[in-house]
Amino acid sequence: MFSFFKKKPAVESPAPAPEPAAPPAESPAPAPKSVFSPSSWFGGKAAPAVEPPVPAPVAVPTPAPVAVPAPVPAPSVPAPSVPAPTPPTAAPPAPEPPAPPPPAPEPERSGWLGKLKNGLRKTGNSIAATFVNAQIDDALYEELEEALLMADTGVKATEHLLEDLRRRVKSTMASDAAQVKLLLADAIADLLRPLEKSLVIGEHTPTVIMVAGVNGAGKTTSIGKLTKHLANEGASVLLAAADTFRAAAREQLLVWADRNTVEIVSQEGGDPAAVSFDAVNAGKARGKDVVLVDTAGRLPTQIHLMDELKKIKRVVNRADPTAPHEVLLVIDGNTGQNALAQVKSFDEALGLTGLVVTKLDGTAKGGVLCAIARERPIPVYFIGVGEKLEDLETFDAREFAQALLG
Repeated sequence: MFSFFKKKPAVESPAPAPEPAAPPAESPAPAPKSVFSPSSWFGGKAAPAVEPPVPAPVAVPTPAPVAVPAPVPAPSVPAPSVPAPTPPTAAPPAPEPPAPPPPAPEPERSGWLGKLKNGLRKTGNSIAATFVNAQIDDALYEELEEALLMADTGVKATEHLLEDLRRRVKSTMASDAAQVKLLLADAIADLLRPLEKSLVIGEHTPTVIMVAGVNGAGKTTSIGKLTKHLANEGASVLLAAADTFRAAAREQLLVWADRNTVEIVSQEGGDPAAVSFDAVNAGKARGKDVVLVDTAGRLPTQIHLMDELKKIKRVVNRADPTAPHEVLLVIDGNTGQNALAQVKSFDEALGLTGLVVTKLDGTAKGGVLCAIARERPIPVYFIGVGEKLEDLETFDAREFAQALLG
C-alpha cells in the first residue's frame, strides 16, 4: 500500500514481526501514529521514534458563563381606563304639569264667531282704528266717543261705556292703548250680559211662541231657521201661517215647513187671529212641543195694525190661558237706532220676552244692541249673519263684544 511514510533504519532489535496480511480492501488498516516536524509534510527527515509521553491532564477551563441578556419585556399597553360607576343620584322631582289651557271653542262655534266678526267688520275696523298708536289721554276718549256713536251705540250707552272704561283704566293702571282696548271689550261684554238668555222649551206643552216684526226684517226666514234649531234638539214643531196680509207669506212659510218636515196650519185669506187659535188647539191635540205663530209684518206707527197684533195675542190666550209663552220681535241689524224704536213700540203693545237680531252680515253696525241693553234690556235669543239655516245662532255677550271691536 502506498504510504507517505519512510521505514526506520536497522537497529539491534528482534526481527520485526511479519507484516500482517493486508486487510480486505473494503476496510484498510489505519496508519501507525507518528509525530512529525512541520517539514515532514513534504518528505523531510523523521524524528526519532520515542514513546510519546503521557500527556498530563489538561485542565479544561470551564467556559465562562455567557451572560444571556434578559428578555426585554414587551411594552405594556395600559388597559383602557373604565370610569368608575357613578353612584345613582336621586332623581329630581318631576315638575308640576302646567295648568290646562282653556278649552278651545267647538269647531262649529269657532266658525260662527268668524262669520260674526266678518259681519261686524265695518264697526270693528272703525273702533279699532282709534287705538292705533294712541296715547291714553282725553283725545283717545273723544275719538272713542265718536266711533261708538257712529256704530249706533246711542248717547246713553256711549256715555255709560266711556265712564266705565275710565274707571277700569284707573283701577288697573293700564299703560298702553292695547290694554285699553281689552278693557273696552270687557265693559261692552258686561253691558250686554243681561241680554244673554236661553230660550226655554218644555215648561208648557205646547210652548206657544208668537213672532212679530216689520216687513223686511227677516221674520218668516227666522221662523224657518228657528224651526230647524228646535227640530235638531228633538222638539216637534207646528207652524201657524197667521201672516195673511203679505203677499206670498203663506207660500214662503209652506216652503220652510217642507224643508224642516214639520206640520203647518194655514188658511188662504183667513183671519190671522182665527188661524192662530186653530193652530194652538191643533198643537194641544197632536201633542206638539212648540207652536210657532207667524204674524203679519207691522210698522209700529200703524196703530190699527198694531191693534191686530194685540187681538192675536188675546185669541191665543183664549185657546191656552198660559199662552203665548214667548213673544219674540225680529229686528233688522242694519236699521240702527230705528231698531231701538221698534223694540220700545212692540214691547209696549205686546210685552216682548225676547229678540232675534238679523242681517249682521257686512253692513250692520251692531252697536244698537248696546243701546237696547242700556234702555230696554230685553233678552236676545238669537242673532243671524246670513240666509243659510246654520247662520242663526244663540247670542253670547263676550263673543259679540269681541266681534264688535274687530
